[in-house]
Amino acid sequence: MNQLVTSALQLQPRLRRALIITMDIVMVLISVPLALALSLSNLSFDPFSWGGLAVWAGVGVFSHVLFRLGGLYGTVWRFASTPDFFNIISNCGILTVALYLTSQAARLYTPMTGLNERQFIVFFLVTFTMISAPRLLYRYLREGTGWQLGAKRNDRPGHRRALFVGQLEDADHIIRFTNTEKEKTQIIGIVATEPNVNTRDKIRGVSVVAVWPDVSGIIEDYAKDTKRVDLLIFGGGGQTDLSKFSELVRVARKGGIEVLQFSGFSKLRGGAALVLQTVEMETILRRPAVPTDLERIRAFIDGKRVLVTGGAGSIGRNLVKRSLELGCEAVLVADQSEFGVFKLEQSLSEDYCERLTCRIVDVTDKAQFTRVVSEFQPDIIFHAAALKHVPLLEDNWVSAVKTNVFGTLVCAEVAAECKVPHFVLISSDKAADPTSMLGLTKRGAEQIVNSLHFSERIRTRDKGPKPIYISVRFGNVFGSDGSVATVFEKQIMAGGPVTITDREMTRYFMTMGEAVDLVIMAAAESATRRDIDNFGIYMLDMGQPVSILTVAETMIRLAGKQPHQDIKIKFTGVRPGEKLHETLCAEGELLVSLDVNSLFGLKTGLFGWQEVRRALADLRDSIDDDDKDAAVDRLRRLYRTIDDAGPVAEEVIPLKVAT
Repeated sequence: MNQLVTSALQLQPRLRRALIITMDIVMVLISVPLALALSLSNLSFDPFSWGGLAVWAGVGVFSHVLFRLGGLYGTVWRFASTPDFFNIISNCGILTVALYLTSQAARLYTPMTGLNERQFIVFFLVTFTMISAPRLLYRYLREGTGWQLGAKRNDRPGHRRALFVGQLEDADHIIRFTNTEKEKTQIIGIVATEPNVNTRDKIRGVSVVAVWPDVSGIIEDYAKDTKRVDLLIFGGGGQTDLSKFSELVRVARKGGIEVLQFSGFSKLRGGAALVLQTVEMETILRRPAVPTDLERIRAFIDGKRVLVTGGAGSIGRNLVKRSLELGCEAVLVADQSEFGVFKLEQSLSEDYCERLTCRIVDVTDKAQFTRVVSEFQPDIIFHAAALKHVPLLEDNWVSAVKTNVFGTLVCAEVAAECKVPHFVLISSDKAADPTSMLGLTKRGAEQIVNSLHFSERIRTRDKGPKPIYISVRFGNVFGSDGSVATVFEKQIMAGGPVTITDREMTRYFMTMGEAVDLVIMAAAESATRRDIDNFGIYMLDMGQPVSILTVAETMIRLAGKQPHQDIKIKFTGVRPGEKLHETLCAEGELLVSLDVNSLFGLKTGLFGWQEVRRALADLRDSIDDDDKDAAVDRLRRLYRTIDDAGPVAEEVIPLKVAT
């Protein structure tokens, strides 16, 4: 019986509807003699005569017209509810009354016995039963105790029922994984995305219920009844390999179905464990994921002592978690946000917390930061502490300069004085051709680290291992604190409007996972570079810029709404310091391709320490004078192109500036 239902699902909609219409006519025609037999009627004429058969045919034609006009064929019966069955009752009632009145009129011309109210009452009950029964049976088989997407039902109490979309090899892994006792998910059907698969195939007892490209209709059907499917799991590469992936996710989420992405087997904790990741917005909007050289970044981090400034921020805390996952010996978080540090500790497992130390530290306080670094003795410092909100920093430019420029100076200086082997500044694409205080201060920070990197390598020439000080430049991280994703999500949940500065605005985006892994990869790569081809700045490949309007529209659709209709989009105008389009490499800078996927070296003009010292002394004077224009001018001068290398070799004395 289940096979019949499965076969019916595969019919074309028109053919399926014609089958239902034919079935209804046959059921009505069967109801006529059955009602007469059940009511023990003694007709005065032969119902099987030509005249009787003509009456039957007329009843069939009339019932078809009535049912069509009555909306009986506009209902999807696997989702039928009480009003739909009342519609059957009313149609059967109208049919019965019409036939009764016709019989009464016929008696005026032809004497007739054996037909009275009793026969028509029985006819009504029989007709309603005959029309309703196939639909009830279909729904029972489809979703009741006899239906499990074409397979034998074997529900496990307390388990979420899931539909898997992907290749059969991934399906096999998923089913084996979910069959373990501790997993509370049960795969009840497979939608295959590879050719030469049919719906009679089974993987570990789970049936293939559809084959691509039929998945769109299947998901839409099952999304309408979340009692049947709680979870939709996409196989590896779903967001890049499947057309209309975004639309499928939207349909599922609109129906209340959670969506997960199978991302393969992870060996991060020593054993082979299956990783199921929730499909976040970034998997819909970004270019294909940058593959991670897991073995290389693990080899770089494994056993090291890692210090992360700004470790309670979105980038920082993910660097902390990733370092712990990759097997570092210990991590110290230096952050001035007490609540942020508290949340970080709460989010980590007890095993990780054993290797985690947190300190409430202001990175502009050199004495305090020196004590922390001296006590912890890190092998690598990830400097993620920064102020990053473009419009806010235009008004609070003094704080921007103190934190982003002089805070970086303090951290880099302390790293040099405490002989930390590796220092990594988390920079921004806004440092390229900057128009905002954020961009200017980030570029100033890059120049400090870049100058220190080459000066220290010259100073330690022929003295063994050389310390490494690098900057890593990349764009917006989707889903980070304060990003458009988090802002849009709150606005959508509030019912709108979603605010965008300009309909033409674009930005570079990458996921948090990509950003963190590539930052670590840049550090690992910098440790292998020779003096003749090493870089003080690295840049991550962000792919193509993405329209912010497209981001907003996609997120609205993922929430099950229609942009510009259910959720309005409001354009507010470009804010102070913002650009319509960001760049990753400015005029006078040169990108150099490396043998590392999605990672570039960036060459720019260098400053000697004495030049940096004079520039920062002038910048300090601008802060003391509360002169923003002068500060901007001095930050702009702290940049030169690759055509002017600067007298780096002459100035190798570490810079000391009171901050």
